[in-house]
Amino acid sequence: MNGTPRLLNRILIGILGLKLLAIGLLLVLLASVPAVGSWWQRWSAAVWDQLRAVFDRTRLPGQSESWLWIVMVILLIAVIALMVAWLAQQGKGRANVLVSEDDAGDVPGYVRIGGGVAEQALKAALAGRPDLAGATVATYEFRGQPGLRIRVQPRQGVAPHLLAADISALVEALDAVIGRRTPVLIHIGSGARARFGRAERVR
Repeated sequence: MNGTPRLLNRILIGILGLKLLAIGLLLVLLASVPAVGSWWQRWSAAVWDQLRAVFDRTRLPGQSESWLWIVMVILLIAVIALMVAWLAQQGKGRANVLVSEDDAGDVPGYVRIGGGVAEQALKAALAGRPDLAGATVATYEFRGQPGLRIRVQPRQGVAPHLLAADISALVEALDAVIGRRTPVLIHIGSGARARFGRAERVR
């Protein structure tokens, strides 16, 4: 329901994971295999000599510094800007208002109901259930219309269809209170807390 770029996140995490794996493998080989250490010393020395030659050929007129440093700074600023833009995309789609429309009744006005009203009401209704290990409610904008995303973690042995029916009944009651039908995404998942936690029993 939200606008988080999940595919891009998975690609970036995969690339970062492969790089870390390669670096870790190289460090292990350098520490355990003498031949790899000797090769690394020869290769790094050759690369450093090539870099120094490149920097010598690209010196600024009348200066001892290379213009490649300026290019590196520009590239670093571009990378930082891309990282900021990527972070700004995380969790995109959250909405603060659940209902926002004109009221053409006896006293015309503008009606706004914040998403926190629905979130707190549903959280309070789900908080006391012994068959749930956790529940979160958030308001998101989906196709230009605000809606609710309800995530619950049922304990072991809880029937998902019965839980979904109970949550649907709560949402219908909320719709009756606010006076309009709200799009809802119900996510029933499982986690370590749900697998290892025990339901409370009342005697």
